[in-house]
Amino acid sequence: MDYPQEYQDCRQLVERRLEELFLQPCPQKPLLEAMRYSLLAGGKRIRPVLCLQFCRLAGGEAQEALDFACGVELLHTYSLIHDDLPCMDNDALRRGKPTCHKKYGETVATLAGDALQAAAFELVLGADGSAAARARAALALAQAAGEMGMCGGQYLDTMENNCTAEQLYTVHHAKTGALLEAACAMGVLASQGRREVPTGALEAAGEYAKNLGVAFQIQDDILDVTATTQALGKPAGSDRANEKTTFVTLLGVDACRELVQKYTWRAKEALGRFPNAGFLLWMADYLARRES
Repeated sequence: MDYPQEYQDCRQLVERRLEELFLQPCPQKPLLEAMRYSLLAGGKRIRPVLCLQFCRLAGGEAQEALDFACGVELLHTYSLIHDDLPCMDNDALRRGKPTCHKKYGETVATLAGDALQAAAFELVLGADGSAAARARAALALAQAAGEMGMCGGQYLDTMENNCTAEQLYTVHHAKTGALLEAACAMGVLASQGRREVPTGALEAAGEYAKNLGVAFQIQDDILDVTATTQALGKPAGSDRANEKTTFVTLLGVDACRELVQKYTWRAKEALGRFPNAGFLLWMADYLARRES
């Protein structure tokens, strides 16, 4: 199978749907422009692609999970806008472009993030499929976003500068892993709302995403010290500049590379009983090897 091409096909499907959003004429047009600026600034679209592919793993078609997938991306974009604000990470560059608050100001950027969060739930709850699947998907997304998910993880990340490795796992399971888990689960739910899905698909999605999230974050920490700003599309070395504790500062680059492989293997192992998991196995390896 040509998995890189399949990845690009999924990305294009997501991009086309995102391009349709927030185009309505209204007095709030400058706010919508700020929302689209961050939403359409590029990115790997990892979370929505995982959502589409877990729908396929569970016997469905990618199109059936498209609005769930795009809802995840809206929520992810909101989190990036708020993470970049001066009161958080105070970053000036995101995906190689000025961050939302640098281009539109802090007030508009904050509201753009707020509006994207609300729009994420609107998109999920208005998707095709069964009402039960929509409700369960919205619940998964809310739990990923809230005090035990991304917001809670961001709080811990902001407050804790001298973490142990165990505390870092807690921080990043919430800040990074929770939305990955929601994306994978929502893909299964999109299929489950239309047909009987393979036994254990939802549990496997959670186990895959949990381990993928750890590997993803550790690789991020490695890239912060080994990659360039040009390659990353955001300031390299920002963790060091902000004196943040990371997996690299605690364990070193070589040990972190071994951990990326360990958690990638665990993610893949979670899907071992699914004969149609080829793309998701490839995706885990692709993310472990990424250089940006």
